[in-house]
Amino acid sequence: MLAPKKISSVLVRLLVCAVVLICMIFSTQARAQQHILTLDEVLDIVRKYHPVARQANLLVDSAEANRLAARGAFDPAFYVSSQQKTFDGKNYYFYTNPELKIPTWYGIDFKAGIEDNGGDRLTREATAGRTSYVGVSLPVLKNLLTDRRRTTVEQAKIIVKQSKAARLDELNNLLYEATSAYWNWVREYQVYNVFADVVAINQARLDLVRRSFLGGDRAAIDTVEALTQLQNFQFLATEAQYRWLASGLELSNFLWLSNQQPFQLPTNIIPDTAWNLVNITQYPVPLLEDLLTGAKLNHPKIQTLNRKIEVLESERRLKFQSLLPALNFNYNFLSKGYQPWKGVGQNVFENNYKYGIEFGLPLFLSQGRGEYRGAKIKIQTTDLQRDQVTLEIENKVRDYFNQLLTLRQQVKIYEDAYNNYVRLLRAEEIKFSIGESSLFLLNSRENKVLETRQKLLELKTKFFKSVIAVQWAAGNLQ
Repeated sequence: MLAPKKISSVLVRLLVCAVVLICMIFSTQARAQQHILTLDEVLDIVRKYHPVARQANLLVDSAEANRLAARGAFDPAFYVSSQQKTFDGKNYYFYTNPELKIPTWYGIDFKAGIEDNGGDRLTREATAGRTSYVGVSLPVLKNLLTDRRRTTVEQAKIIVKQSKAARLDELNNLLYEATSAYWNWVREYQVYNVFADVVAINQARLDLVRRSFLGGDRAAIDTVEALTQLQNFQFLATEAQYRWLASGLELSNFLWLSNQQPFQLPTNIIPDTAWNLVNITQYPVPLLEDLLTGAKLNHPKIQTLNRKIEVLESERRLKFQSLLPALNFNYNFLSKGYQPWKGVGQNVFENNYKYGIEFGLPLFLSQGRGEYRGAKIKIQTTDLQRDQVTLEIENKVRDYFNQLLTLRQQVKIYEDAYNNYVRLLRAEEIKFSIGESSLFLLNSRENKVLETRQKLLELKTKFFKSVIAVQWAAGNLQ
């Protein structure tokens, strides 16, 4: 037969297990009434409703509006010029000149119009009566390949692409910040639950130690030891609860409703815990070379600088035009009446025509040479900036990739260490139940298990945060 002291110890151990089981059941029921918020849901909310994401979309809309405005320089335009002078009973003159102008992308402008002129004192170059004309004007040297109108439209198109890259960069940073806040929230929630469970276990242990003391199986100092351990865990649990609530407020900064109202994260919404079951040692990790290649080609910061260089290149081509002589040609085919198409088949320089040639060349080209040289310097400066940004991005990708591999190894080490500390705790509990150990040693084992479990939770959340950080460094969060 077992000694009464051993029977009492076995009963104490059974009662502790029963209390722990009851706490787990109530905890499970309480969590069943809570709602789970996953990382994918958070990122979807951020993409749709966060003000920064909406501002980034407006940036693209603004660039599109500027492109449309620049394209207006090539819209056909209709003008009417009308003048009349009558004084002291005399009809000096009247001029009526409706005109249609059609600019083209290649620098050639077409125009057509009619004139109705009359009066006693017309200017010498004006033709009395009704006439019509069709004409063309084109630059022969300067502004032949490009001009300010074409450059503005070209730059506006590039800026649209640049604004899209800037939007992706803003979204990439925003999603990374939201992900970091989410994993901080996950970590603090898990730590709080750990302390809540430990407090429940130690409360049950204190009650049972008191009963054992009253039954004469334990010394009075054991109740003090159990109470001190419980109070320490209660204090740590309140700190953990505060950190969890604070991390929830931080995450709430990224949660907005569809009506542009901020969303306050309630305590009945908890993070997803499925990640805790993932075998991190088998978790797929992207190839470093693929990340580096993708970052060079597609990172929003590099794309933004590429678009900036394209804008500067178009400006350089425009500045080069200022080094060329200006030679412009204008021609109008004239016709009597309002039928300008009559006589189009005849020699354009035989009769009924008007033409002009303009030529100009600065003798020293100081302004043109200075502006062209300045445009080239801006390109070189931006090119050097792009090289520096590319290097920083590559090193950042390598750093987070190395951190990811290191965390995967550390998680494996701490998982093994945690399992070993749990075995030591279980062995100490058995020794304590049969009177071969002290409550002090049992508490020491329990503290080490708790410390290791906290560190393991921190490493796991850091690992999953690093998974996102690698994609952020490569510019892949969209």
